[in-house]
Amino acid sequence: MEIKYHSGFKDPAQDKQWFEDWVNRLEKHNRKTYQRIDIATSLGTTCVWCLPTENTGAQTLVIFPGARTSALFWDFDNNLSNLGGNLLIYLVETNGLPNLSDGDTPDIHATGYGVWAAEVMNKLNIEKAYVAGASFGGLVAMKLCLLHPEKVKAAFLLNPGCLQPFSLSIKNLYYNILPIVSPTRKNVLKFLHAAVFCSPHHQLSAEAESLIVDYEVFALMRYRDNTQKPYYMNDELSQVSVDTYLLVGDHDLLFPYERSVANAHAKIPSLKDVIVFNHVGHGIETFPAAMRAMAQRMQSY
Repeated sequence: MEIKYHSGFKDPAQDKQWFEDWVNRLEKHNRKTYQRIDIATSLGTTCVWCLPTENTGAQTLVIFPGARTSALFWDFDNNLSNLGGNLLIYLVETNGLPNLSDGDTPDIHATGYGVWAAEVMNKLNIEKAYVAGASFGGLVAMKLCLLHPEKVKAAFLLNPGCLQPFSLSIKNLYYNILPIVSPTRKNVLKFLHAAVFCSPHHQLSAEAESLIVDYEVFALMRYRDNTQKPYYMNDELSQVSVDTYLLVGDHDLLFPYERSVANAHAKIPSLKDVIVFNHVGHGIETFPAAMRAMAQRMQSY
């Protein structure tokens, strides 16, 4: 696979240790342990976290995270427990994002991320699974569905970055650029409260909020991010044949939900359902009701 860009930590050994310590804090908060699996792919090593289940007949869910997040964000405050206990869950740390995976990335406009996602599933011995992606991860999920529809039972897009361009509203640009220009805890909190969450309906516990703020400050200050940002896939989406579900929050500043919903209906022929959550921000993957909605729809298969 052709490598387009490379991202990475400024001090790999020191910064990866910080990330591992952060994972330990999350594990203590959630009172669980995440099984870590490192696999070799065309983008280098990919780190995957696994939440196993004792149910030998369980189905499989593969999760791809948003930009400048970890896949572990999905389980703040044990949020993934809302999916029920009948799932084997793999949380994939996408290469090129601030995590323990290597930093090489393909051209986001080509098929590379779909090739890589299929490789990850093959290395994990996953023949077919449900796939879910938030923001950037929604684009990765669609690339996989386009390239290898036979590997996906159904795809769940959560405030995805592939259904419209990034919003250029003054409010959105202000809150997104503020912590990049000045990565302080105060500015990160402003961004989170304005764009990612919607208090008091959609918010984290105090400990989980502290974890996400620490991560964001760390990622902004310690990670050289050269990874391309998601783009509107437009007519590419008309080739998607996999059952697709769209979950959006009505307070998403980054990708306003009305346009995502309209484009999903217009472009995705296999769209099965659209669920709009009131008083929910961009970080919908942390919202319990969104997980319960996914679980309900997976039960129909």
